[in-house]
Amino acid sequence: MHRTWLTTVSLTAVLASGLAAASEGLQPADPARGAVKANSICMACHGPQGNSLVPQWPKLAGQHPEYIMKQLMDFKAGNRANVQMTPMAMPLTDQEVVDLAAYFSSQIQSGGVADRELANQGESIYRAGNPATGVPACSGCHGPAGMGQGLAKFPRLAGQHADYVKQALQHFRSGERANDPNGMMRGVAARMTDQEIAAVAQYIQGLSQ
Repeated sequence: MHRTWLTTVSLTAVLASGLAAASEGLQPADPARGAVKANSICMACHGPQGNSLVPQWPKLAGQHPEYIMKQLMDFKAGNRANVQMTPMAMPLTDQEVVDLAAYFSSQIQSGGVADRELANQGESIYRAGNPATGVPACSGCHGPAGMGQGLAKFPRLAGQHADYVKQALQHFRSGERANDPNGMMRGVAARMTDQEIAAVAQYIQGLSQ
């Protein structure tokens, strides 16, 4: 209950500050309504309670509601494209976006286990970056524990599937994904090697709350 209340308050603050498009007339965020919608259209890919079983599809459980809202609105607006997600997001109303964000953010993420050897390599990049090539530390935005920052829309990374993180970084590097504010992630990924991406992804998968 406490987490759900905090989620609702957080989303209400976001809407009140004008960070969500077309927010006038929306009802307060309702995780229960979001659960109904999630179970009807999201569960097939993102799994029960937002813990996807396919490692190429992201876990949404425990993700910041502000970040979920941004991604769904970006899919709707065409600022982010994906053959599976775009047609699923397009019909969503603003109310459904808010409710889905409230639901998924209130769920408990399943966590993950990392490949130890790769994770050891990835930890130094995550925490300190690679000064020689200009790769900044991931922890600077996503936090030392990988929990991100909701209001800044920096996503939680801890426990996310390594395959999905790897894919996301590759898409940022190639420019296939370009909905990052001020090109921040594209700039980071452009300096990363395939080995660094794979190592960081494994380290992230093993991070726990």
